Amino acid sequence: MDPDSEFVFELQVCQWAERSWPPGRARSDPIVVARQLGTKRRRWDTIVIEADPDALRERARFGHARLDSDLLDVLQYAPEEWAWYRDALPDPGYPWRYVRESIHRAADRDILETRTRGNRLQIRRRWTYPDWVKRIIAIENKPDLDASAARVLGEQLQRDVAVGLADEVWVATADDEDEPTRALLEDIPVEAGIVLVDGAGASVLWRPRSLSPDEPGTRIEQRPDGGGRDASAARFSYVDPDWKRAKRLAIAERAYERGFRSYAETMRPDCRHFELRDVPAGFVPYCGAKECHQTASACHGSCREYEPEPPAWRTRGWPIDGGPGAGIKRLLDRQRLRRRPGLGRHDK
Repeated sequence: MDPDSEFVFELQVCQWAERSWPPGRARSDPIVVARQLGTKRRRWDTIVIEADPDALRERARFGHARLDSDLLDVLQYAPEEWAWYRDALPDPGYPWRYVRESIHRAADRDILETRTRGNRLQIRRRWTYPDWVKRIIAIENKPDLDASAARVLGEQLQRDVAVGLADEVWVATADDEDEPTRALLEDIPVEAGIVLVDGAGASVLWRPRSLSPDEPGTRIEQRPDGGGRDASAARFSYVDPDWKRAKRLAIAERAYERGFRSYAETMRPDCRHFELRDVPAGFVPYCGAKECHQTASACHGSCREYEPEPPAWRTRGWPIDGGPGAGIKRLLDRQRLRRRPGLGRHDK
């Protein structure tokens, strides 16, 4: 495995988390692991959702696709009995025609019942949307830390801690015995945890403090650079708990849909050189032509080494029905479904 590839290290951390989270303790709740999720202002490399077991199974009734904020606004307030949608739902703060669009989208997915009575659109819920998210853990992956990267990372984590959107914030870095590298970790805020990942295993160097996502947070807008002549004031704003609650659920829904194996959707597994290599950390993509673990940005149809699978490969039967590329996608999808209990019965 190329140790310099942040993409490969990211997959390594995700697969370690899926196997071994929480580190050093027995797992009591199911988890959902995803990558490259967050808000408009901040995106984390790895996200771990600790879920309520029964509620996670109930979430499967709504299908594998994420429920965006507009759908959630409808489903969370949909009544048990038939009612005019304007009586049943709170004022959205924007034109009701957009609410009607969300209602029709929910009905098209068979997760909401609708009917028209007296020229009025009525709605009734099929199931109660479950409170399935217990905790959200954000992990920043930095396989190689130098002094400048450590300073930037420290500032990012200070902002994460101040906002308090996640329950815990961690840094994952390569397990390096080099003392100067470990010394750089001293720039990390004490509220953030540090885990050293190496192959299939990991060791905790520092455990994080639990944050308070249910309380108001602080968004650091601007801070002085700390120079001797810098007399500027810091700028910050408060983050409302309701905003945090909505963002947490939106992140969890995207994590439920995507997971961390969605890279096959943006790469070319139908290339004859595309492989999945079984390494100690798990399965990672490998390019036979370039002899490296390629990234999603390097694996595309315009690559000079790209060669479509021969048509004869796609006409073979089991176990590679449809060709190796289709088989790889099915394999990754089956691995994702293992972490979504009940989804096989309800998903369409």
